[in-house]
Amino acid sequence: VQLQASGGGLVQAGSSLRLSCAASGHTFSRYYMGWFRRGPGKEREFVGAIDWSGRNTAYADSVKGRFTISRDNVKNTLYLQMNSLKPDDTAIYYCAAAAALSGSPTQYDYWGQGTQVTVSS
Repeated sequence: VQLQASGGGLVQAGSSLRLSCAASGHTFSRYYMGWFRRGPGKEREFVGAIDWSGRNTAYADSVKGRFTISRDNVKNTLYLQMNSLKPDDTAIYYCAAAAALSGSPTQYDYWGQGTQVTVSS
């Protein structure tokens, strides 16, 4: 499956952004999907994941209550709604597809190219 992330940008702290990840090539609904991010000088970290049905989600503690992951299996698109953004959320955000719900990047077989999110203070 091919993944294309979009929706990043430069925003002020406290603002919101919605990232999208368009999938093509294989049946999107078969995959569990996740968002990861890599901040400047930081390791890649798990942000959130969603199962194939959209009913089960998991989040990193750092974004819980602020970010919401969702998917539209008709539009073959994954979303990440980010609210109350903080400067620490500055990173390149990647979407990825896996065969199971997981917070480990090693479980994801397909990756998008990333979209930059910059949050100014």
